[in-house]
Amino acid sequence: MKFICLGYADDSAWEGKSAAELEAMMEECFAYDDELRRGGHWIGGEALQSARNAVTLTVRNGETVVTDGPYAETKEQIGGILLLEARDLNHAVALMSKHPGIKVGPFEIRPADEEINALIAARELAAQQG
Repeated sequence: MKFICLGYADDSAWEGKSAAELEAMMEECFAYDDELRRGGHWIGGEALQSARNAVTLTVRNGETVVTDGPYAETKEQIGGILLLEARDLNHAVALMSKHPGIKVGPFEIRPADEEINALIAARELAAQQG
């Protein structure tokens, strides 16, 4: 099964850290990502810039409105997305519970919606075929 792991972080967790401390934390995360790769569990991932660089789109009175920043008003914002292959949710939890990123903030783990993703893949294929 495919799982999407949303890693959350509070930007203030990084404040006051030296460049060496930040680099060591990132290296610890990358090393565990390599473990996931070796085990055949890593599908992909993307780190995100600070939520301060985000915009949120909403519709009000039929018009698209662009607002600076994230929609959710919370200290923790999504910092990255990891795509994981696991047998089931318990296996995904076991794998991600060892990820060093949980020291910075929580991970939300959700199963991918394979039914909708199959529809998306079919549309992409149709678009490529013209």
